Amino acid sequence: MSQLKYKRILLKLSGEALNGGNKEKIIDFDILNQYAREIKTIKDVGVEIAIVIGGGNIFRGAEIEKSGIDRAQGDYMGMLATVINGMAVQSSLEKQGMFTRMMSAINMEAVAEPVIRRRAIRHLEKGRVVVFGAGTGNPYFTTDTAGSLRAIEINADVVLKGTRVDGVYTADPEKDPTATKYDRVTFDDALTQKLKIMDTAAFALCRENNLPIIVFDMNKPGNLLKLVMGENVGTLVCNE
Repeated sequence: MSQLKYKRILLKLSGEALNGGNKEKIIDFDILNQYAREIKTIKDVGVEIAIVIGGGNIFRGAEIEKSGIDRAQGDYMGMLATVINGMAVQSSLEKQGMFTRMMSAINMEAVAEPVIRRRAIRHLEKGRVVVFGAGTGNPYFTTDTAGSLRAIEINADVVLKGTRVDGVYTADPEKDPTATKYDRVTFDDALTQKLKIMDTAAFALCRENNLPIIVFDMNKPGNLLKLVMGENVGTLVCNE
């Protein structure tokens, strides 16, 4: 534990991460179980872990507005999708022998506890993995914002944003072969260069609270453990 750089982390995953980019699947259980094994590796060395996951593999509120459904209604539907994903993640973690708690920003006592800051911190201190669902509980906010908010609330050391690419690039590396990767970038430079890391509200929360973000490839085995041990993996976004 003395070798850990980050003792308490907030892991932010997109809903699309759970289907591996395959739109024909809602959840790829091979990927889900792989993530659970990776999370267990850092749990075993003493890291306190909270998770926020999106719901884009099931439903995206911002897109449904085009169909005529009210945006706020669509966002609430999206929040419920994050709870479904959270329950899947919770079950997969428990299969790996971890103790967990699911907390929801929308009251649904049958499946999750309400989000209570002090209770969440106590769960982490007792070695439980906390999965936060239903975003912030409010429409018009993304799960990126929820991830930043929950990280600040629980006094996390860092936000780890797991993606399908190995960091932040000057352009989309899947579309532009000339794109180059940043090892480190400041919040101000990322805003100036309009780098797509998180939405503006999430980004502002991290910058104002001096909470670093690391964007990394969650699909590469071992990356999560390397990160918490302080190795240079992905792209660090910070104030300095």
